[in-house]
Amino acid sequence: MGNGKYAARKLKSDRENFRWSDRKYFRRALRLNVKADPMGGAPMGRGIVLEKVGVEAKQPNSAIRKCVRIQLIKNGRQVTAFCPGDGAISFIDEHDEVTVERIGGRMGGAMGDIPGVRFKVTAVNNVPLRQMVINRREKPMR
Repeated sequence: MGNGKYAARKLKSDRENFRWSDRKYFRRALRLNVKADPMGGAPMGRGIVLEKVGVEAKQPNSAIRKCVRIQLIKNGRQVTAFCPGDGAISFIDEHDEVTVERIGGRMGGAMGDIPGVRFKVTAVNNVPLRQMVINRREKPMR
């Protein structure tokens, strides 16, 4: 009669142990995804532009996607960020402060035909890049 209590406890401990073979649980419990993420789990980050780079698109497309190498302020890590918009790269200069966010690829990876680029520029010197592209606002001189 008293066997049911021990069986339930055994089942619970078995479940706790077997969860570690689930890859997603394992990474979440040890916070490995946050440690590997340059943003440290944050949705957006600020950084200083180091250089402008052109990234070649993957096959079958043929283009040079305009990107910038930035150094994040919070932890000093360097990432590559895509500059969305026609002629948007012309509004960004070296040593500008930019705000970046995730580009929205599968499982936090790269999006579309831009290999290895996981972030996009949203603002330059606290002015939205989109508004500069459509001639709504000008970039402030620092």
